[in-house]
Amino acid sequence: MLMLQSQTAEIVSAGAFPAVRSPRARGAVELDHFDSTDMRCWLTRGRSVEQATELARIWRSYPDLPPTAPLVDRMARGRERIAAMKPLNDAIAAKTEAERQNRNFAFMASRAQDGTITDSEIAILRGRDLHGYDWDLAVAYASGWTAAEAGWEHCFCADGMRRQEAKREAYDRGFADAGGDQGDLFDAARRSNLAAMRKDNQRPIETPPLVARPVPSSWPKPNDHARPTRWSRRLLIVADAAIEEVTPGLMRVSGLRLIDEVRARHGTEAMTIVTIDRHAGFVVNDCPTEMKAPISAMCADEIIADPRNGDALRAILRGREIDDILIAVQGDYLRIVDAFASALPLCANMERSRNSLLQQRAHLRCWLDRGYDGTDNLGAGHIRWGKAVKGLTGKLGEFTARHVGPAPRRGHLIRIEAEGGTLAKGYATSTGDRLAPEIIVSNKMNIRREMATALRAFGGATRLMDACG
Repeated sequence: MLMLQSQTAEIVSAGAFPAVRSPRARGAVELDHFDSTDMRCWLTRGRSVEQATELARIWRSYPDLPPTAPLVDRMARGRERIAAMKPLNDAIAAKTEAERQNRNFAFMASRAQDGTITDSEIAILRGRDLHGYDWDLAVAYASGWTAAEAGWEHCFCADGMRRQEAKREAYDRGFADAGGDQGDLFDAARRSNLAAMRKDNQRPIETPPLVARPVPSSWPKPNDHARPTRWSRRLLIVADAAIEEVTPGLMRVSGLRLIDEVRARHGTEAMTIVTIDRHAGFVVNDCPTEMKAPISAMCADEIIADPRNGDALRAILRGREIDDILIAVQGDYLRIVDAFASALPLCANMERSRNSLLQQRAHLRCWLDRGYDGTDNLGAGHIRWGKAVKGLTGKLGEFTARHVGPAPRRGHLIRIEAEGGTLAKGYATSTGDRLAPEIIVSNKMNIRREMATALRAFGGATRLMDACG
């Protein structure tokens, strides 16, 4: 193997093959066709020189038999090749796991050096240094240590992964190292009292009392449990900038264009949209359409320090009846909303979008789906979705929306069924319009949305017609 590696290094240094530094490095030369016996194919697909050489050697030693060969021989050849690749695959898996361990521990060490590390993260490093645990066992050790330190009961939660017994032992050791005693009946009460007496758990005297209302940054994400609300009673707070997000190694995610999502719904003109402008503060405006740079921290501090912005927000919302609020801002914009949270009305549904831009778009769509103009009856409640692998289904009350498959001519067919699996015929809206139990969707990406819309419509419908209409 060493001789093979030295020969390969000489070949690469001589310029016979292109040197590739990363899986998709710029300038990497890919062959026109995939040849598993050629080391260059594996090099251009992210393998190192040693791995590419070994893979090519295995494929040359165990090539595919011609299609005319007996099936038993071809299957036996495949098993031989898999057995020959097992040591290489095990070595690659071991290397990947070692890199993960080093990367995680290095991140903990950097947090300790910066002074931003928490007590539970310190316990992870303690488990590594005192007991020689790897990352998974050190995390289990830290969980037991944190439980004992906080005065909680001993409760090991199996994560369903491998090495459960070793993780349980690490949890027990961390629990014992932090002062926990499973044999003591009053152990949890004793540790709970000790945790309450520690100075680091006591609230400083100068800390102001907690406010009665939750700040917008702590609001939950939108869901479909809430009842539909009229557009005239809904409030949407957006920013004057659309931010782009670039995820390393993945595709570029375009900026979240709120105007496209909002105006796609009928009746949104009656909704109140408040924009946080970097110059004017809170203004009543449509959703921003142009790409601007996000607000700076200094500019956000200036807006927060000016009490006139809070008065402007109160003046905007004065006389409006709001039952549903969505905060669709992040970062410094969210700090501004938190600072003027007292100007926002208390209502039944107070939510905010969060996480990545793709999830923010999903949260916005979920919130917009709950709006209606007040003329139709809509079914409320949580839609229980089935697995798309077995055929996407959604259930709301007595109705079931099922993706049947391709439509007879073109598009995709959705069928609404009542209890017993019968077709939901004879249902009509409050205005007397008949609801079709079979819906054809042209774009497959809109199947889930159309199914949810149909279930809401059937959930608020009445059966005033017979089966023949």
